[in-house]
Amino acid sequence: MSYKDIITIEPGKRGGKPCIRGMRITVYDVLGYLASGMTYEEILNDFPYLTKDDILACLEYAAARERHTTAYETTIS
Repeated sequence: MSYKDIITIEPGKRGGKPCIRGMRITVYDVLGYLASGMTYEEILNDFPYLTKDDILACLEYAAARERHTTAYETTIS
């Protein structure tokens, strides 16, 4: 499974943010739930239309974005 099969980006939906399978729940939403301490099971109980693969796709998407993050050093004169 690849996140590219699950995560969709549509300009007119949720401001173009990456969403899960064309639904209105974003990757950010799911990552926020995980960061707040919710378990996979709690998320799946609260959002029965999500699957464990959806959650894993969000994590994979975030990891891919992190790999492409570049830090630039700036100096103030």
